[in-house]
Amino acid sequence: MNVFARSARAAIRPALARSYATEAPVADKLRLTFVLPHKALYKSTDVQQVNLAATSGDMGILANHVPTIEQLNPGIVEVIESGDVTKKFFVSGGFAIINPDSTLNINAVEAAALDEISPENVQTALAEAQKIAEGAGSDAEKAAAKVEVEVYEAIQSALSK
Repeated sequence: MNVFARSARAAIRPALARSYATEAPVADKLRLTFVLPHKALYKSTDVQQVNLAATSGDMGILANHVPTIEQLNPGIVEVIESGDVTKKFFVSGGFAIINPDSTLNINAVEAAALDEISPENVQTALAEAQKIAEGAGSDAEKAAAKVEVEVYEAIQSALSK
């Protein structure tokens, strides 16, 4: 092994040090930052739990969760602020980054509070998107309409739960 490789490995090794779970600091709250391109829904706010729909499956995130990065599916992000206060948002997609210091950063393209979504408007928009997806439009129009169908079906599913 050359000198450069040996010194590079020695320099990296301390950064990769791990500790046992019993040695790690224990937090009782999860600190949530939930942002959209145009506004912040939560900004370093302490919450009890966040449930979300990731591509790897539905997850419940508490303080001291294993660090990971998850891609979000169109679906619900449920924020349990305290025992009796829960807010649900529909997100069209994005990413959730769970950090080792019990912070969770959610970056979503679009999000809307579930109680602000009209089931009738969703049904109308879904029918229109399905018509375009199955119609005689261009390939680009059909592809965009298929994405819309997927999102509207996810919203319908979220509203029916």
